[in-house]
Amino acid sequence: MFLDSQDRIADNRPRTSNGIAVTDVDGDGVAEVVVTGFAEPNLVLKWDGERLVDTADAVLADPAGCALGVAAADVDGDGREEIYILNSERASGPKDAGDRLFAGFGDRWLDLLAQAENAAVANASAGRSVAVIDRLGTGRYGIVVASDGAPFRLYELSRRGRVSDVAEEAGIDSYAAGRGLVCLPLLSDRMDIFACNEAGPNFLFRNLGDGTFEEIAEERGVTDSRQSGRGVVALDADGDGQFDLLVANWEGSQRLFLHRTGAFADAANAELSMPVRVGTVIAADFDNDGYEELFFNIQGDRNRLFAWRHEEWQEIDPGDAALPKGFGTGAAVADLDGDGRLELIVGHGGPHPQPLALFRPVPNGNQWLRVQPLTAHAAPARGAIVTCTAGRRRQMRAVCAGSGYLCQMEPVAHFGLGDLRQVEQVEVRWPDGAVAVIEQPPIGRLLTVQHPPE
Repeated sequence: MFLDSQDRIADNRPRTSNGIAVTDVDGDGVAEVVVTGFAEPNLVLKWDGERLVDTADAVLADPAGCALGVAAADVDGDGREEIYILNSERASGPKDAGDRLFAGFGDRWLDLLAQAENAAVANASAGRSVAVIDRLGTGRYGIVVASDGAPFRLYELSRRGRVSDVAEEAGIDSYAAGRGLVCLPLLSDRMDIFACNEAGPNFLFRNLGDGTFEEIAEERGVTDSRQSGRGVVALDADGDGQFDLLVANWEGSQRLFLHRTGAFADAANAELSMPVRVGTVIAADFDNDGYEELFFNIQGDRNRLFAWRHEEWQEIDPGDAALPKGFGTGAAVADLDGDGRLELIVGHGGPHPQPLALFRPVPNGNQWLRVQPLTAHAAPARGAIVTCTAGRRRQMRAVCAGSGYLCQMEPVAHFGLGDLRQVEQVEVRWPDGAVAVIEQPPIGRLLTVQHPPE
């Protein structure tokens, strides 16, 4: 499936890399890859036409940090995504390393959490993952932080530029050893939150429509209390038009929770559920055949790749992306070179420094369409649901607001089309309930969809 493209990363020395996010850092309309470093500088990798080159300035590089999770979203409604980096020098409990909330002002970046007026809400607890959520449907996002040994946090920015933790107000200030996070309209019409946790029950927070949440994991069958959650990703695994949850557990059974009329039931077969040391898990259509593959990023063993074959999930050869001696923690996907095929980038968080890994899918003639919805502020509409109807099939994607463990994918809905030459319809549904329908869009390109005017 994959070919090694590590030589396409300039100055790719061994390093300790954890989280990875894809966002437009420099505001030129093309996304870069943010790679966090633990006692290493953070990287901002930009495609220069031939390779990925680090363009991080001194502020974003933050070489003194102990960076783990990362996510980006438009927090202040200016049309440009801010970048939240979770720093932690220890696994759980209180920490000394401060998190960063980087906001861009032209070519200059500023850490909002380092400002005196925001000192009182700085995150002083260890954690792993961060994700973003537009809980009110305004196009202004908050940052959900999965803490370890402390309440979950939800940071939002007031119109006066003050950062507030509104987790208690929203009803998500629960204690857990938080790991993976996803935020999308899973059960409600607004963005919900699923959190997989270690050594305790998972959380499922349903949005009540007024910006508050109720925790309903037990009644919906996804607590999985005896497992040690790591990665999670949402996908329509059975093609029924509802999002399901693929949950990766550390040295425990992997779960494929299928959505069944509001509740979930594990449908992972013996091969898929095999216990391994999983970090990040990804669902993406790497070969553009119209069906997503499932990539398990495993520490200290071969990575695993599953494809939908003969009406079931079957393990297939990942090719060079097997990385049998890799200690992958974070991974992300994006079309970095604009050719309509998704690249896979993997970071290694220990125990020994390793170079970043980059893979391209084996070329084929399959068709594709990419859709990027924008908010009313012209920023990426993370959490929007995009449905593509082609060849009498409906594919559904959620624009990534946070994917599993430590990472965040590109803010684009990517659809493989196989040998189809026409798409009947694309529908975009925003977190505020607005809907746009595009009839017979051209394929083989990135389709940008503006938020409908009020």
